[in-house]
Amino acid sequence: MNEFIEQFLLEARELIAQGTGDLLVLERSADDQSKIDSVFRAFHTLKGAAGIVEFEPMARALHAAESVLSDFRTSDELISPAIIDQCLSCLDQVTRWLDVMQATGEAPADAGPAADAIVQSFALPKGPAPNSDAALPAGDWLAELRGRRPDAWSEAQTALRYVPDADAFFKGEDPLARVEKLPDLTGVELAMREPLQAFGAINPFTCSIEITALSGADTETIKQMLSDLGNGVEVIAIDSPRRSNSASELSALARSILDAQVLLLRESEEAGLAGRIMAAGRVSMNVLRRTGLFAAASAVETALGGVLASQADAIIGIIEDALLEEPSQLSPAQAQAEQARLPLAIAARVLRVDTARIDELVNLTGELTVVKNALGHLAALAQGGLDQDAITAGLRQRHAQLDRLVGEVQRAVLRIRVLPMRQTFERFPRLVREIAAGVGKPVTFDIEGDETEADKAIVESLFEPLLHVLRNAVDHGIENPQRRAASGKPPAGAIVLRASRHLDTVIVEVADDGAGVDTARVREVAATRAIRPPEALATMGDGEIIDLIFAPGFSTATQVTGLSGRGVGMDAVRNSVERLGGRVAIESRPGQGTTIRLTLPFTVMMTRVMTIEAAGQVFGLPLDMVVETAIIPRDQIVPIGRATAFAWRDKTVPLVHLAETLGLAGEKDQSRAARVVITSFQGQFGALEVDRLGERMDVMLKPMDGLLGRLTGVSGTTLLGDGRVLIVLDVQELFS
Repeated sequence: MNEFIEQFLLEARELIAQGTGDLLVLERSADDQSKIDSVFRAFHTLKGAAGIVEFEPMARALHAAESVLSDFRTSDELISPAIIDQCLSCLDQVTRWLDVMQATGEAPADAGPAADAIVQSFALPKGPAPNSDAALPAGDWLAELRGRRPDAWSEAQTALRYVPDADAFFKGEDPLARVEKLPDLTGVELAMREPLQAFGAINPFTCSIEITALSGADTETIKQMLSDLGNGVEVIAIDSPRRSNSASELSALARSILDAQVLLLRESEEAGLAGRIMAAGRVSMNVLRRTGLFAAASAVETALGGVLASQADAIIGIIEDALLEEPSQLSPAQAQAEQARLPLAIAARVLRVDTARIDELVNLTGELTVVKNALGHLAALAQGGLDQDAITAGLRQRHAQLDRLVGEVQRAVLRIRVLPMRQTFERFPRLVREIAAGVGKPVTFDIEGDETEADKAIVESLFEPLLHVLRNAVDHGIENPQRRAASGKPPAGAIVLRASRHLDTVIVEVADDGAGVDTARVREVAATRAIRPPEALATMGDGEIIDLIFAPGFSTATQVTGLSGRGVGMDAVRNSVERLGGRVAIESRPGQGTTIRLTLPFTVMMTRVMTIEAAGQVFGLPLDMVVETAIIPRDQIVPIGRATAFAWRDKTVPLVHLAETLGLAGEKDQSRAARVVITSFQGQFGALEVDRLGERMDVMLKPMDGLLGRLTGVSGTTLLGDGRVLIVLDVQELFS
């Protein structure tokens, strides 16, 4: 891909984010003229950019939206929810085109029909005024319905229009009950066939309604159920993601690739099992996502979240279910989530940096050059026979300068890598809107502290865990409007996503004003699913019970839906955050709401470590997890089952012999006391027995990647001064 296209993609995605955000504000404040102007400018600039790269269909589609927005700029008419939906759908289509360009480096050649559909949708009339005598032209009802109900349309296969007889009531017919019996309804609308009359002139015995509806059932089924209505009903098969992305329409190539992965997963040989699962799972996930089956792809991705040999059978079962069963289709919210993932690929390769930070790095590079030249001068003097004491003093001085400059360069590089939380947060208003609409709950969503900065790796990795948390907040946290009204709350639930900086940590919170965690329900589900033994559950406090929602496979949902019920949400949140070196906490107030708090390091690159030695090898431990070092007499170390422990500050601390745990050759020296490093993680203490304690140092930690990317027990690596590789251990993995 050439740099010209890369720049176009980057700027286009920024304009889409701007336009989407402004449209969502207009949905709440339709009279905000500044936002209408901002949306118009975003569409206008996008159209111009499309023209520059000669992508005519995209320019044509955006021009249609721009023309409608221009009308609202120059009139007193308020922008309607239907127009906002159409504009958002237009931006969704532009995003899909950009994704193709990202993958191929060229504009999609088949974009014309999709652009024509967008132009046609914006060309439709906004609908007759309430007192207008103009009827909707025959056939236009379908396009009008699609414009008004894009969410229901995306889930449907069939659309129908039912115009009951005027004397239907006298014939004992109930048109609404008739439509209600249709299977898999995704949307129903009622309208008056005639202009509204004065109240006294209304004839209550005349049926004057027109019903339009969308159903996920196939068209033939709906036609058969309504066949006795004759010309009074019109049933039409429609094009929708649900119809076009069915498993039966997978290409032959995609099917052959998926079949090959299933065969690979069914191999019984133990050697290389985890590698086969990862390889087959990744290929399957990519094929499913490429063919539009995002729900199945997400199921496979979730199954790959924690590959261990002991979990192999369960993971194979999950993956095979996702591949072989009829996959559940994307809800609009899930589709938006998948679309929101894709811009991360280009963001990972392109980073916009304040020029002041670049200038700072250039200045430091100049100072480093001076120190380098000074060291060369000292080397020349040493060759010329300069006094040893003078050389030593000169080296110490230059080393002090070099140490200072290297520290400043490290900090400057880290400042270049930081991004505002806005980069991730701005994706969520649209997603929360769609999720809330999907479950029928009105929700207000606010963002605070989106200017808070953190390392690029932290900001970009937050999307997945926050998506799970926000889904749970809408689906489980916020009550339905009726229950909220009974509790004296406003009908619309409130969710706040906020970020703040505290010393070297970044705190991200998702707070809702829902009912809070139902501890009795959690206790009941934990007992039913054997998450904990019954006797343990009986003695656990509310805080410990609430923490069980992070257990693998835990879910309080009574049925599996597109949003919840599979038990992978909060478990995935904790795993994702802990992989970043952070932790998750939950606060719940019965009847008042819940707050999920993610505490993360400011950067995952710079780490302060303490070196230790075991069986002649040097390892590193993150210093922020080290509580204390101690020497424990052997007679104070006692066996507990198959493990050992000792008493420390009125606590029983489990002890792990590091060399044995890592499978290193070496003998325990039982004649001397044990040197231990006491660590803390998730509020629990553990101790590592080591042979020798080393120094403390700041290191630039390099994460494991490639074939070693999923190696457990290792946080990353760095180089020591003598050139050796220092492996920094993951303390939590060692104890689990």
